[in-house]
Amino acid sequence: MLIFLTVPSNLQEIVARAYRDLRPHAALPPIHVGFYSFVSINNTVRLRQGELHLRISDLLEGAPEPVLYGIAHILLCKLYRKPIDRTLSTRYRRYIFSHDVSAKARFVRQVRGRKHIHTARGRQYHLEEIFEDLNRRFFHGLMGRPRLTWSRHQARNRLGHYDPAHNAIVISRLFDDPRVPRYAIEYILFHEMLHLKHPVRLRGSRRCVHSKEFLAEEKLFPELAHAKKFLRIM
Repeated sequence: MLIFLTVPSNLQEIVARAYRDLRPHAALPPIHVGFYSFVSINNTVRLRQGELHLRISDLLEGAPEPVLYGIAHILLCKLYRKPIDRTLSTRYRRYIFSHDVSAKARFVRQVRGRKHIHTARGRQYHLEEIFEDLNRRFFHGLMGRPRLTWSRHQARNRLGHYDPAHNAIVISRLFDDPRVPRYAIEYILFHEMLHLKHPVRLRGSRRCVHSKEFLAEEKLFPELAHAKKFLRIM
């Protein structure tokens, strides 16, 4: 459920300025803009009956005016299919990936979001047992065990993922099958454990998901080549 929050008096002016800068020869349409309680940092824009409707994540309430201007610019560029100014995009990304904002976003996801945790015990493989084995072999048994679960559906587009907001690793139920070799499951889970050990970093304006340290440690997995080959043909 989205909750409309109080709109600062200058927010509409910021959007209007971004619109005029982007489309100097077009008439300014009516603008409706406000902060909404999305589950995560999410911003949307719609053009309805000639009127602009912008919804900005309440996690960005209190952001500096240049950041809010950058958000308005990015949304309007996407709506009107205009090139996004790189400087404004960089400014926005640096702000949302800053330590304080990222921490607040994770907390809000915990409070507002739902994480479906089903079971770590599958018909063929038990994720907790595999985790403990990998923890002993590669992490000296020192890694705290997150919540482990098989996904609800047999997802093919997402083999597994680590959710830091809920401290959970989810593995696609597609691999809970006797035809899937154990080393393939181990590799997928090992990969997600590395995400737990090596959190996403910000380099400039870009998120670094797989750092050099991450990739170097991933190569320590003995059946890496076999696992990747199996997953390509799965």
